[in-house]
Amino acid sequence: QVQLVESGGGLVQAGGSLRLSCAASGRTLGMKSMAWFRQTPGQERELVATINRSGELTYYVDSVKGRFTISRDNAADNAVNTVHLQMNTLKPEDTAVYYCSVFPYQDWGQGTQVTVSS
Repeated sequence: QVQLVESGGGLVQAGGSLRLSCAASGRTLGMKSMAWFRQTPGQERELVATINRSGELTYYVDSVKGRFTISRDNAADNAVNTVHLQMNTLKPEDTAVYYCSVFPYQDWGQGTQVTVSS
């Protein structure tokens, strides 16, 4: 099982920036893609961005392209890995609880709330 702890959320005005971080533990993490998802009340969880094991390949949902950047730090022994989400030019529609996960995206942390005011 993977343990995930997200941090870095908060309240920011539109146009501002936040950097989310997620500490993920599990001995096979270095071999797997990682991702950020977000969810608003009454809506399904939405995939925001993914990053492969080496960090060379990334994917972004269209609504965040050019504004969000995903990155990761792999521990030497793969015991703990960290994934980040740099969010710039934030919009009110980015307001959500943000979750990180590790492929196959079945384990979840408590999430971190991001609120963007207009």
